[in-house]
Amino acid sequence: MAKNKNLIYIAISIVAFLVLAFLYSTPVFTGKQLFQHDIVQYRGGAKELIDFRDSFDKETYWSDSMFGGMPTYQMGSRFEGDIIKNLDSYLNILPRPVNYLFLLFSGFFLLGMVAVRNWKYALLGATFFGLSTYFYIIIAAGHNGKVNTIEYFAPLLAGILLVYIRKKYVLGFIVTTLFFGLQVAANHPQMTYYLFLGLGFLFLSELIRALKNKTPMKHFLVSSGIIASALAIGVGMNSQRIMANSEYIKETVRGKQILNTENHTAGNSGMDKESILMWSYGKLETLNLFIPRLMGGGSQEPEAAEMMTKVQELVQENVTSQAEYDRISKGFGSVTYWGDQPGTSGPAYQGAIVCFLALLGFFFASKKYRYWILGATILTILLAWGSNFMFLSDFFIEYIPFYSKFRAPSSILVVIELLFPLIAIIGLYRFYTDSKLEEDYKKKVLTYVSGGVLGLTLILILFGKSLLGFHTDNEKTYLPPFLLDYLTEERFKLFRIDAIKALLYVGITAAVLFFSLKQKLNQNVALIIIGVVSLFDLWTVNKRYLNDENYVDKIFAENPFQTEGSDYLAEKVGDNPNLQSILASIPVNKTLETIAEKDKKHYRVYNQVLGVTSETNTSYFTSSIGGYHAVRLRRYDDLLNEYISNADSVKTPKILNLLNTKYMIFGNPQEPQVVPNPNANGNAWFVGDLKFVNTPDEEIKSLGNIDSKKTAVINASDKTYFSGKQVQADSTASINLTKYEANELEFKSQSKTPQLAVISEIYYPHGWKMFVDEKEVPYIKVDYLLRAVHVPAGEHSIRMVFEPKVIETGKWISLICFGLFVLLSGFGIYFMYRKRDKREILVEEKL
Repeated sequence: MAKNKNLIYIAISIVAFLVLAFLYSTPVFTGKQLFQHDIVQYRGGAKELIDFRDSFDKETYWSDSMFGGMPTYQMGSRFEGDIIKNLDSYLNILPRPVNYLFLLFSGFFLLGMVAVRNWKYALLGATFFGLSTYFYIIIAAGHNGKVNTIEYFAPLLAGILLVYIRKKYVLGFIVTTLFFGLQVAANHPQMTYYLFLGLGFLFLSELIRALKNKTPMKHFLVSSGIIASALAIGVGMNSQRIMANSEYIKETVRGKQILNTENHTAGNSGMDKESILMWSYGKLETLNLFIPRLMGGGSQEPEAAEMMTKVQELVQENVTSQAEYDRISKGFGSVTYWGDQPGTSGPAYQGAIVCFLALLGFFFASKKYRYWILGATILTILLAWGSNFMFLSDFFIEYIPFYSKFRAPSSILVVIELLFPLIAIIGLYRFYTDSKLEEDYKKKVLTYVSGGVLGLTLILILFGKSLLGFHTDNEKTYLPPFLLDYLTEERFKLFRIDAIKALLYVGITAAVLFFSLKQKLNQNVALIIIGVVSLFDLWTVNKRYLNDENYVDKIFAENPFQTEGSDYLAEKVGDNPNLQSILASIPVNKTLETIAEKDKKHYRVYNQVLGVTSETNTSYFTSSIGGYHAVRLRRYDDLLNEYISNADSVKTPKILNLLNTKYMIFGNPQEPQVVPNPNANGNAWFVGDLKFVNTPDEEIKSLGNIDSKKTAVINASDKTYFSGKQVQADSTASINLTKYEANELEFKSQSKTPQLAVISEIYYPHGWKMFVDEKEVPYIKVDYLLRAVHVPAGEHSIRMVFEPKVIETGKWISLICFGLFVLLSGFGIYFMYRKRDKREILVEEKL
């Protein structure tokens, strides 16, 4: 009876999560959808991929839409036989963001049930975790892969705890394998990597417990073997994705550096240190976990518009010279945010009550949880500081595998957002249920922690302006007193509002716990009060960053690249800041659409109006030399940095010609100007002059000085390619593109002499095959990043096709591993129930 009652409460909790998720996302009831910046960019960049899929009912793993061409592995490509990803799609079937919120709540509920085996505390912890502010910030931004990965943090940890702590080997294996496989399928390895940095402390804790005979060594070894097997199979079920991305990453900005420059050293892996550490959390900024707007919150808080209007008024009233205005411009950044990061959409607010209970949890929780969570928390905070704690950051960048592959160390705080709710409910559960915790000890800890937290908060409220400053060093240097004083006062007001709320919320929670100690408050009532107050706290803060303004009509969400303006459209957009960018881009989009409709050949466009590396409007309509993607090919990124970012009136046009840039767009978003480029090299051309150089630095430097229509720059290491081959100029020779698809190109050529054909397609050493007259032939890299093939005299057909072997190999490994998971799970369940039946028979015989 009790078991059935418990199941009813669990079912009610699941329904409650569904209700909470829909209540937070009420605009979905009217058919509206989230408008997410990164998803808008994705739609533009993936347009060729999606069109190819719709037209041919198959997948292309290469697209020319962005950055001259790149694999689609991180652009939403699908893999045949990808069962685990299909399962992820089914779990996320609810409308966005209801799906994310529901799975965040539900996943932690499972973790709570494993950790404390009580649905009330699991329900409370689920709201703590599922309402973490950072999740709502990344949902608003469109970091869907990130939040999709975080969804599976809690259930994965639940599976590991089932094995290590609960000794439920079969169930733990199934849960760990399944949710690790789903997490990898969500395809945000940075989040998974950070999680396992934290979970390393759990492994270390269990090892120490075994060495101290707190738990049998046999159990530790068996558990570790089971977990290792589960993780291996979870990886195996994603073999296509992992193998393809591993192959790709080596050729990108996350792989080895090629050039020797001020910021790069050939052979070094990963990004340069400055890029890795750019978004580093300030040491003081860490208190944003407890007080959201300690440092102004985000760069664009709800109050930002009003503050900006006042700033403009003050400047107009007080600034009398251009020199003074220029000086202000040097010091002015965000009106609200004054932290150490270049900018931020909002704070990693965990909740005042959650942080308070987590502190108590470090005293009340059992040692098997307390120490490893504390160690993971400390490491997470220190790594989040990034450039503000260089001793540790340098060590991890230099010596810890893969750490240098990721940027924005502040995002490692997701580990705390998992562990604080966990230690909070474990500590709270023991506070109420464990008779081994003496009342005097509980009262003493509660008094000191409450007094310390409330006292510190009160000091910050009373003396925060002088203690914290509320301005940056740059602002203090360049801003005049009238402006600095205004910003300081307004930021302090934002902080004071949140600090007073934190004081109130913690005070209520502390009072509830004290009354519980005195037997004046029932445990259930106490949990309800804590839950309601925490829910109100997190809900209201989250609504600053993800609210009704983030939802738009379906037409805007699914087609953000509008090409025709109208009064109706303007009325629909209204004053929604998320949609005004759509109206502003209409002239540029119309220009791009016109180019694409009039010229249906294959070429690329240089769009200077929207920024070469910060838009995918161009890619939506045609192929672009730019785009928007954090993991682009290293060689292409080097070329952009050398010639496009640092524009040169002589050298940059030569590079645009090399990339077959047929059209250039200048001017401004409202009046874009199309400039045809008659000097573009075309899709392919023959060269008669080969210039051999010794280093990659010489290769890339030479491109700005040669006539690429006549000369190809080749690394000396490829001289052997020409062994037995001749190359001789022929002014009558020609080569023309006859077929273009995203993953296949065909050319026809004729020449009187042997030629080297340079093809304006980005060199990628994995998967591309070259055929001359349908016979596969080798090809080489020329001009630092293009492809070239030797073509004999006469008439020939040349075909390139992208058929990466890694996809087919990975598919079979994925299917085998999924089958192995099902088989092992089946056997495990069978033997588990068989063993249970035997125990029941023995009990009956004894009776």
